[in-house]
Amino acid sequence: MRTRGLLWLNAVFPILPVALLASATLEGRVELPKSHSAPVQAKRYQIVTKGGVLSTQPPLAVVYLDGAFPQPASLPMKQVAQKDLTFLPSLLPVRVGTKVEFPNLDDTYHNIFSYSPAKRFDLGRYRPDERPIPTQVFDKPGLVILRCDIHEHMRGLILVLNTPHFVMTDTDGHFRLGGLPAGRYTLKAWIDSRTTREKPVELKSGETLHVDFP
Repeated sequence: MRTRGLLWLNAVFPILPVALLASATLEGRVELPKSHSAPVQAKRYQIVTKGGVLSTQPPLAVVYLDGAFPQPASLPMKQVAQKDLTFLPSLLPVRVGTKVEFPNLDDTYHNIFSYSPAKRFDLGRYRPDERPIPTQVFDKPGLVILRCDIHEHMRGLILVLNTPHFVMTDTDGHFRLGGLPAGRYTLKAWIDSRTTREKPVELKSGETLHVDFP
C-alpha cells in the first residue's frame, strides 16, 4: 500500500529535478527611454537612430547575468528575417557561438552585411528561394549592426552575449529570469548602443530577487 501511495503522489506531484528546485530567479524593471515618434510606415520595433544611438522603437532592453558559465556542446539556430523591408526581429540577443540564418521573405533582392568589430560579413545579393538561406556564426561578444546594401533605411541589431542567462524586457521594462545558479554575479541591462547599466547581485537557491534599474 505504501509503494502504491508513493506512486500516486509522484503521478499527481511529479518530482522536479534538484537543479530546478534549487535555482534562483531574478525579476524587476528597467526604466526605458521615452519612445520617439516614428513615421507611419515604420514597424513597431524598427531600429531608430538619434545622435548616433541605436535602439528599438518603442525602446526595449536586454537584461543578462554576467559571469563564468560553461559552454554547451551545441546551440539552437536563431533567425533574423527580412520582411516588408525591415529586419524581424529588429533586436536579437544570442549567446556566443550561435548560428543565425537570414531568410529573405520579400519579393526583392536584399544584401545583408555588417562592419561591426564583433562580426564582419557580407551575404551578397539574394532573392527568396534563389539559393540556400545564408547563415553566420556569431563567435565574439558585442553588438552587431545589420544593414542592407540595397535598402539604406534598414537597420537591425544582434547582441552577442557570453552568457546563457538573458531575456528581453517588455515595452514597460519588466523582466524575469529564472533557472539561475546561486552565487555572486553582475546583472546588466543593455538599453541602447551607448547605454548598459549594471548592478551586483547575490543569488540564493530557491529565492526570487527583485532588482530595478532606475
